[in-house]
Amino acid sequence: MIPRSHSSLQATWQQQLKQSAISASELVERLQLPVEMIGQLEKASSGFPLRVPDNFLQRIQPGNLSDPLLKQVLPDLAELEHFPGFSNDPLDEQHQSTPSGLLHKYPSRVLLVVTGACPVHCRYCFRRHFPYQQQQMGKQGIEKCLKYIEQHPEINEVILSGGDPLSAPDRLLSDISSRLDQIPHLKRLRIHSRFPVMIPDRINDSLLQWIGHSRLKPVMVLHINHANEINQDLTDACERLKRAGVLLLNQTVLLKGVNDSSEQLCQLSETLFNVSVQPYYLHLLDKVAGAGHFEVSQTNAINLMHQLLEKLPGFLVPKLVREVAGVTSKLPIDLNL
Repeated sequence: MIPRSHSSLQATWQQQLKQSAISASELVERLQLPVEMIGQLEKASSGFPLRVPDNFLQRIQPGNLSDPLLKQVLPDLAELEHFPGFSNDPLDEQHQSTPSGLLHKYPSRVLLVVTGACPVHCRYCFRRHFPYQQQQMGKQGIEKCLKYIEQHPEINEVILSGGDPLSAPDRLLSDISSRLDQIPHLKRLRIHSRFPVMIPDRINDSLLQWIGHSRLKPVMVLHINHANEINQDLTDACERLKRAGVLLLNQTVLLKGVNDSSEQLCQLSETLFNVSVQPYYLHLLDKVAGAGHFEVSQTNAINLMHQLLEKLPGFLVPKLVREVAGVTSKLPIDLNL
């Protein structure tokens, strides 16, 4: 465990979460955007509320509507448009036969939906329509999920998901981790999170205590889409996780207007490597209703990958993948090499 001192005046991660911008007027004021945008932002976010932590806002250039970080969190009227092939549940997750809160999408891995809460509402989120209220577990629900995992020896990895699993208190996460430790056929505990990016102080002593003492090999998959997201606070958080024995990977969603150039993707891979995070996946957009304006065609994605292969060493080139409902793994995209 890596000790970390906090000033008594420093806000906890929970306090920082409460200080997030959650209204159009607040976002406009903080980022010096045109006041006349408030109405359209309110309309665009009517079905999927706005939420952006202050730490992330500080990395956005005030007044710049083209800022790649802003584009990820700024509600857009295009979210209200219908795009062919896009749906509320593009991965068909709502028809799983497992206990509520558990998704057995892949033979050897299960996703445990710990919470529906998230520190940020990314506008391309593939679970923006997910019925989290129907997936609330509680103590009995968690017991059912753990029982299911115990009864399926083919499962060797549990993935904590959400929402963002780190929205849950460390007491709960520690209890879940301890119970998973006792299931002999499990090997790894994976966590997918945007928290280290959005509120780096979430990586505190309490979290490092339980994650660093698990029998299971801890893996954290960060969701970082642009090099500008990586600041000193995130770098420090990654260092704390690394010292606790956590393997750090990153998955990026390919987003139109955010990171759809080889220059941006190369810079992201290089910057990730500098902070000891391994580029892992480059995801084609999941076709969720409300995110069609972010889509980059598969043809353009393949062209970008060809450029990355020319410009980067192989270990810095992420795998280009797509997730398809009903398929038992992520599908690698044929690069036609």
